[in-house]
Parts: sequence; structure tokens; C-alpha cells
Amino acid sequence: MATFALIHGGGSTAWDWHLVSPLLERAGHDVVAVDLPIEDAGKTLEDYARTVADAVGDATGVIVVGHSLGGFTAPLVCGLVSAVGLVFLTAMIPAPGELFEDWWTNTGHDREVLDEDPDVQFFTAVPEHLVRAAKATERHERGDWMTRPWPASGLPDVPTLGILCRDDAFFPAAFMRRQVRERLGTDPVEIPGGHYVALSHPDAVAAALDDFARSVGA
Repeated sequence: MATFALIHGGGSTAWDWHLVSPLLERAGHDVVAVDLPIEDAGKTLEDYARTVADAVGDATGVIVVGHSLGGFTAPLVCGLVSAVGLVFLTAMIPAPGELFEDWWTNTGHDREVLDEDPDVQFFTAVPEHLVRAAKATERHERGDWMTRPWPASGLPDVPTLGILCRDDAFFPAAFMRRQVRERLGTDPVEIPGGHYVALSHPDAVAAALDDFARSVGA
């Protein structure tokens, strides 16, 4: 089966995946989830990718999954491991040379009307005890890389899946549907849940990832 390399979003930790990981393992997959060195401003996206690759080691059949801001790191990991697939889970899909700050206007996200309450934006449908736990694990994102162009010449040549969450109040479904079609040239898989879907609907995330693994023969 597959080895899933799970990459957390901005200001977060590998804890985000603690409900998804056992479901994937129960389906017969291996799981690697690590904390990116986001609190060190000097670390680059390439450093982030190497952190993941070092944790994956010589595992084969690797499917790299990036959530939210993790979408900027996930494609870079593919070239460092034996990747057979790439998944953007309600994630930012970068373009060659794109700045983090430009992504919002380039994709049209700046024209989206969002709820002003961060809890609504990020924690829709997440049980309150998990919201508290998620906030307790938050870290400060300090990356100077955000002012530099995304370093790859393009997305890796591996099967790639975009997953959107129908109740996402931060990356709304219509926005994500458009981003996936424009940047991946495919239609996204749609699952229930908000932006922190790994906490609100881990079963839906695991099922979508398992289906993808089977579709690529991992």
C-alpha cells in the first residue's frame, strides 16, 4: 500500500493529522507526519521539503499530501522521495516563481467575501474540544521564504489530486473548484467539512486518500 507523507498547514503541527493517521493505517497504509521548522525564519521551503523527505526515508509508494499552506511545500517533496502521487487538501496550489503574497490576488482569493470570525473561517464543524486543542498547538509562522519566488519550475509529473471541502469558509468551495481546474486542469474531489477537515471529518479525508492511493496503484 502507500506511504502517506502528511504536511500540515501554516502555524500548525503534525498533530493536525492525529485522527486521519490511524484510519489510513487501518486501511493498510503507512503514515509519516512531521513538524515543519516554521518557527525558524531562516528556513526555506527547500528546508521544509528536506525535513519531510528525511522523515520518509527510503519508503516507496509515497503520496505527498499538503493541507492549506502545506501546498507550497508538498510538490517540492515529490522530487526528493519515491513519490507516486500528490494531493492538495483544501490547499494553496503554487505556480512557478509565484510569491506567497501574490498567490491571493493571482488566484482571486482576495475577491472572496469571508466571515470576519477566524473560528468560522478555520474551525467550521470542528468539535469544541478539538478547537481548543488545535489552538494550544499553534506555532508562529516566521518564514522569510514568503518574500521569495516559489522555487520549482512547475508541479511534479505525478498523478495529482485536488480535494475541496464543501463547508470551507476560508477556501470556499467555488474558489477551490476554480483554483483546481485552472492550476491542475482537473476537477476536484469534493468532501464534507470545513478548512480543518482533518479534525472535523477525518473519515472523509482518509477515504478520499485511500481511494486516490488505489487509483494510482499504490
